[in-house]
Amino acid sequence: MTQLSIIFLGTGGSWPTIKRNVTSIAVKRAGEVILFDCGEGTQRQFQKSKLSYMQISKIFITHFHGDHFLGIPGLIQTMQLNDRDVPLHIYGPKGMTKLVDQLLSLGYFKPNYKIISHEVNGGDVLDFEEYCIHVLNVKHGIPAIAYSIEEKMRPGKFDKPKALKLGIPEGPLFSKLQRGETITLKNGKKITPDVVLGPPRKGRKIIISGDTVPIDKMISFAKNADVLVHEATFDSSLEDISGEYGHTTAAQAAKIAKKANVAVLFLTHISPRYLDNGVLEDEARKIFKKTIVPKDFQEFEIKLKK
Repeated sequence: MTQLSIIFLGTGGSWPTIKRNVTSIAVKRAGEVILFDCGEGTQRQFQKSKLSYMQISKIFITHFHGDHFLGIPGLIQTMQLNDRDVPLHIYGPKGMTKLVDQLLSLGYFKPNYKIISHEVNGGDVLDFEEYCIHVLNVKHGIPAIAYSIEEKMRPGKFDKPKALKLGIPEGPLFSKLQRGETITLKNGKKITPDVVLGPPRKGRKIIISGDTVPIDKMISFAKNADVLVHEATFDSSLEDISGEYGHTTAAQAAKIAKKANVAVLFLTHISPRYLDNGVLEDEARKIFKKTIVPKDFQEFEIKLKK
């Protein structure tokens, strides 16, 4: 089983506070770290966490407000000072290529490793070996996107009693069948995986909303997700201000989570005005019980469903 965890490196919005750094969320899958947004100070957050920034393979930026991307220059320069030699891919909305070019021309810095920018738009699906990244356009007053990381279908449950009955010995042949490979027994009989495997099972699904007003498309985008990370900058008493600035309240995010039937909702991008996250958490839990307002550096393992 491939371990999958989500680590909240920065859970605040707008500017850093003594309790929360600005937005940055790491998804760790086996030996790979996939970073969503990179607010200022993210490299230091890495150093205070259990993660290694040298394991970052890809960075996905939701939009170009400073609290979501200003950590990139320091992070990529620190990687170079630590002798990074593998490529780094950075994804974001239209303008990402220009922004990366600008960030790489700051001061006298010239990267010794490849930094490759990619511009994505709503509806795009980025296909990687074991998972896909889906892209959704959201509403924030400037070009902004949400991301969904979805693992590909995994093999069905292995029927051990049936395999033994067919004369398949325990050991390497079991493993081959579980990986989807056809095997040949000593008597020459071929066994295909479907004989001893149940129907394929869905992998895990994590949604990162970025900054946005509540939109109906988020409900279908997050349908049945294991995790929905949704911004909740304000509580409902500030709903008018929230909408005016392109944000979502805790109650609005909870309604989306409930309609989308997600397993758990994490509220992030918390306004600096909130010294106590209880206001937002309590508001959301009245609508959707499985709501958590994470603190910086909290880690949550996303387990496979049986």
